[in-house]
Amino acid sequence: MHIPVLLQEVVSGLAVKRGATVLDATVGDGGMSEALCAAMEGRGTIVCLDEDEEAISRSRARLTACGCEFLFYRANFRNLDDAFLALGILEIGAAVFDLGLSSFQLEESGRGFSFQRDEPLLMTFHTGSGLTAQEIVNQWDEKRLAAVLRECGEERFAARIARKIIAARHRGQIETSGALAEIIFRAVRRRGRIHPATRTFQALRITVNDEPGALKEALPKCFSFLSRGGRMAVISYHSGEDRLVKHFFRDTTRGGAGRLIFKKPVTPAQEEMRRNPRSRSAKLRILEKL
Repeated sequence: MHIPVLLQEVVSGLAVKRGATVLDATVGDGGMSEALCAAMEGRGTIVCLDEDEEAISRSRARLTACGCEFLFYRANFRNLDDAFLALGILEIGAAVFDLGLSSFQLEESGRGFSFQRDEPLLMTFHTGSGLTAQEIVNQWDEKRLAAVLRECGEERFAARIARKIIAARHRGQIETSGALAEIIFRAVRRRGRIHPATRTFQALRITVNDEPGALKEALPKCFSFLSRGGRMAVISYHSGEDRLVKHFFRDTTRGGAGRLIFKKPVTPAQEEMRRNPRSRSAKLRILEKL
């Protein structure tokens, strides 16, 4: 069973009380909700949001016997206010956002999130989405493509990779994650600590799902629903999204509306990174409402 990144740090940092209403804004496989329910000794309500209908089904099956009341709602967390309205939620005592991909999305979704698999190049969080990664790599011009890789993936070889993608698509459509990964590898031709395709795939996923826009909308909305003393935790995995969280938390504390639980972000211990290499870039920040 998949164990969420920084699980114990989130549970202890949120310090949820029995009877609380908690938002799991990215329920995924349900591991975080399961742990939070256990921390409330099975007495509490957890609102489980996810944009992926398959995640809702998986987490519902996992959480059935956990004791808490679980309210499932399929939505991107940018629309958490609509979810609360539909569910009759007026206030929450805690919230958690885990901004990483789940093991299922990488290994079993079949949507092209992983450069280690050869799947349709979609990278959408749910079926039926509009924009896809295939559309970006096959239709966007070189300048726009390079900008996305540079800004959303912090890819230093953005221009070179964009040129190779443009050249490759003249020979035919780039339709799979495997084909794209091979193009990137030929463009960079070097391996460092991470696979050469890592940052490009990150940039495409972020762009397809408008992740920065969603996070910018969700953070103030979530804070507005927190009760006094309530806490919100965010686990980010790349500097762009961590910067958004850091700035929102900083501005909120400077205005006197909240306080930081940790002065610096919490990162995984060596043992967790050894057990789960994907956790290596994770950063946890927690904000309390005053």
